[in-house]
Amino acid sequence: MKSIILITFAVCMLFCVYSEAIDKNSEKFLDKVYPEIANRCLKYSVVADLPEGTILRCGSFEIKEKDLRNQIKKYPEELRSQLEKNLLFFLEQLATETILVQAAKKDLKGKETTNKNNRDILELYFKKHLDSIDVSETEIKKFYQENKAMMGGLSLQQVKKDLENFLLQEKRKSAIEKIITEVGQSLLIEIDKKWLEKQIPVIRDNPVDRARYSGKPTLVDFGADGCLPCDMMAPILKKIEKKYEGKLNVVFIHVRKEQVLSARYGIQSIPVQIFFDKNGKEVFRHTGFYSEDEIENKIKSLLQGE
Repeated sequence: MKSIILITFAVCMLFCVYSEAIDKNSEKFLDKVYPEIANRCLKYSVVADLPEGTILRCGSFEIKEKDLRNQIKKYPEELRSQLEKNLLFFLEQLATETILVQAAKKDLKGKETTNKNNRDILELYFKKHLDSIDVSETEIKKFYQENKAMMGGLSLQQVKKDLENFLLQEKRKSAIEKIITEVGQSLLIEIDKKWLEKQIPVIRDNPVDRARYSGKPTLVDFGADGCLPCDMMAPILKKIEKKYEGKLNVVFIHVRKEQVLSARYGIQSIPVQIFFDKNGKEVFRHTGFYSEDEIENKIKSLLQGE
């Protein structure tokens, strides 16, 4: 399995407003206006009319569209076109570290953050919240059994430590994603309505979103050539696609060719299979090799739910 590094960028210190007055079921939330278009710190941002040129505001902190465009110019040419199609995701990445630093300072308090840079503050913050995470023997055995075909004939004991480390990292990544979402929910973050309206058609113009919003259930496999479990998945996916033609969308995304789209969907290891219902809502995801029988069971469950 191979890691995909999410695009991150440190920006200046942010003075955001912590608001308990926001109705958590507000129809103005980004996730209500455009469901599942953002899944991290901007999920609970408020769609609002902002001053001309400003696309994000959190207290006294603002990001302007020209600043976003200038940041894109710093990336390799092959990534720029992908970023242009995923500007909301890029905006979220620009804001995330700063938002987390603000939350960390509020959470840690006192001398713990004195004379420390942003990276050190975040390390302390995550250490506090992640140190209790562990992996059980049952989880290791289950993952080994599910992915035995890709273990190269090695026994559980031979790969146990590696599997434990991998599963621990996966759990920590999930925990960080949850923290980011919760921090975003605790802040009053606003996104410009007009800018969003222009971005949504562009954001959804990709194989994954076209499939998931087609009115049919969808299975998306994120992988790459030369990845053993990915190569093992290929014939299974072709068989599934043929069997459920007209009833189910089956999409393969090559993570090296679609780096930003893959990052947007939170892909950090491959292969990953994501199942969406007919309304485009993610209902299940799996990391690693996934057998034909297990895929069939998930598909039957999706089709029965129509």
